Amino acid sequence: MPSLRSRALSVALIATGRRRRFASAEAVRARVAQTARRPASHLPPRSLGRVAEVSRAFVGAWPVYDISPRGAEAVAQVLYVHGGAYINELVRPHWAMIRTLVERARARVVVPAYILAPRGTADRTVPVAADLLSGLIESGGAGGTVLIGDSAGAGLALAAAQRLRDRTGAQPSRIVLISPWLDVTMSHPAQPRIERTDPLLALPGLAEAGRLYAGTLAADDPRVSPLHGSFEGLAPLTVFTGTRDVLTTDSRELVRRAREGGVEVEFHEAAGLPHGYPLLPVPEGRVARDRIVDLVRAAAEL
Repeated sequence: MPSLRSRALSVALIATGRRRRFASAEAVRARVAQTARRPASHLPPRSLGRVAEVSRAFVGAWPVYDISPRGAEAVAQVLYVHGGAYINELVRPHWAMIRTLVERARARVVVPAYILAPRGTADRTVPVAADLLSGLIESGGAGGTVLIGDSAGAGLALAAAQRLRDRTGAQPSRIVLISPWLDVTMSHPAQPRIERTDPLLALPGLAEAGRLYAGTLAADDPRVSPLHGSFEGLAPLTVFTGTRDVLTTDSRELVRRAREGGVEVEFHEAAGLPHGYPLLPVPEGRVARDRIVDLVRAAAEL
């Protein structure tokens, strides 16, 4: 049974109409057009500077933020890849999670503000993300590097890990996926039933966002939908999902296929919780964040 606070938040999300953003392909295209006219900011909140050293560099056209504990040496490294259906920038819940990693796990967190779809498509985006991951591992040692992604960012993170494995065999010490979107085809037969209870996401808009991100690639190409890729040789996985998330089918399929491929998987499925619950201000989210902090700290000790 979800907590009272979690149930209240789901009711509030429904009441505010957040799901309308994904109600149709037209709604997504309108959102993309609006963002093209008035790009959203991906700047970190000013309050982050009170606890962290924040710098920004460019990797090609990507702004990449480098955030380290203020006045203390980082003991681990994290590459954090944000969600937003590949069409939305970093938002406050992402920065709150990043602050948690910096303050509580004493991690250096590298955060790419990658180019959004439809300009940023998988064929261009995955190689750059793989290069970032490779550079972070080489600079700090695989034992102290954790790859974290949420939602679409989890899909990009997993695709980058798969590409790096194919290229050099290198892997981070662990991959943490939060409510991952791993198959943009939106074709799992259980998804229409789960969609009816999802307070945030709807299938038509997700399918359109996935189409924009795929560009000229097929929707089931592993660069676009890493659920269709190979899992052998990947780092240990930790996966968080909620049962009121239409994308929970991706997590369940990932766990099954990864374990079949010999990958160690730690799986957390929260009953009655929505998409992205580890980023939300609810008791279950706090428990998930505690576990993620523990995993990053454990990577530092390897």
